[in-house]
Amino acid sequence: MGRRRVPDLYRAPFPLYTIKVDSKTGLVITAGGGGASKTGIKNAMHFLDLQLVGEQQYSASLLHAHDTDTRATMNLAVGDGVIAAGQDGSCSLMRFRHSSQREEDSAAAKQAGNSEGKARRRGGKGDRRGPDEAAASGDKWDTKDETSHISVTPLAEVQSDLNPKDPLQKVVRFSPDLSLLLTGGSDGHIRVWEFPSLKKKYDFKAHEGEIEDLDMSPGNKHLVTVGRDFSCSVWSGSQLAMGLNWLETTPQIAEKTYRYMACRFGKVEDQKDALRLYTVQIPHKRDRKPPACYLTKWDGKSFLPMLTAPCGSEVISSLAVSDSGTFLGLGTVTGSVAIYIAFSLQKLYYVQESHGIVVTDLAFLPDSLKGKDIKGNNETAMLSVAVDSRCQIHTIPNRRSFPIWLVLFCCGLMVVGVVLLLQYLFPGFI
Repeated sequence: MGRRRVPDLYRAPFPLYTIKVDSKTGLVITAGGGGASKTGIKNAMHFLDLQLVGEQQYSASLLHAHDTDTRATMNLAVGDGVIAAGQDGSCSLMRFRHSSQREEDSAAAKQAGNSEGKARRRGGKGDRRGPDEAAASGDKWDTKDETSHISVTPLAEVQSDLNPKDPLQKVVRFSPDLSLLLTGGSDGHIRVWEFPSLKKKYDFKAHEGEIEDLDMSPGNKHLVTVGRDFSCSVWSGSQLAMGLNWLETTPQIAEKTYRYMACRFGKVEDQKDALRLYTVQIPHKRDRKPPACYLTKWDGKSFLPMLTAPCGSEVISSLAVSDSGTFLGLGTVTGSVAIYIAFSLQKLYYVQESHGIVVTDLAFLPDSLKGKDIKGNNETAMLSVAVDSRCQIHTIPNRRSFPIWLVLFCCGLMVVGVVLLLQYLFPGFI
């Protein structure tokens, strides 16, 4: 049996490092590039139109390519029409607008009409076009091209990393309520800005060495950070609240043989007030026979560990959580992609070496999108990108289920059948 293959959804002319889905428009935004080196590889951000083909298949087309000059975008966050892009040691903010050609022509015509109306009022003349000419003009308007158009406008730029040797922003997030912009860099500092004013709120040393990941809980109550110094920390504002210790669930593993790699908060399906935190632990050193990586589920309010499970010997490179908190996505340095059930941490989907090299980012499609069916007959769908320039989509079809009335009806038939059989075998049974 051959290895499972996932067809490419889109292929860029440069390495891809990050991908996000705008929950309002459904646009897929992916970025990367060759950096400052003069290799001829461009640095750009691509805006993709994702369409559902049938009930379970997808297609993607390029709507707009935004050139980022000599800087490759290594990470990004999207919120309320604004992109925060990590480029070298800076965070560049830009606003994007998605509109159709018809909408743009309508706005331009309205503006032109207002100007023309003013000129007519000044000249004291009315519209002298005949009805046929006006009708023809209307017919021409109705056949205007409705092609989508993306406009990108730079807003501001903040210095997000001050490493004197090689400044690099490692991660960027908007807070859930979009009131804060958070970054972590190679200098070990967490920097927090008020958004959209960009007034700096916090700047503190969170870890020795690089920041690997961070996430903010709903209500901006807690910030969780992961560093290369073996620690995963919980912060209240800029004050350390506690350090997490996943080894409490696996006492047989020696300290400092694993380090935290990623962290994400997630909802709990059907439990409105519940919250979970998920972390990934990877081996600190690579052996000839690689040990397993681990997933840990924590209570997102008390930060007590609830469950730890191995997730394969391939080193994990990326983590994502679905909007509903039902699924977890994992990518590996060898290009494999997996989807896990968040409740049990059991593997539900796996494609070995789906990409040719390290998976750099993952993004689940939104559970719902206003005015657009984006999931079709799939229980979930997740995008993945890698250094091999490929973007893929991984889907889990809806599991077949039977109506409860049908199940009860079948059970009733079985009971009647058993009674009749006993009556036949043992006359006078009833």
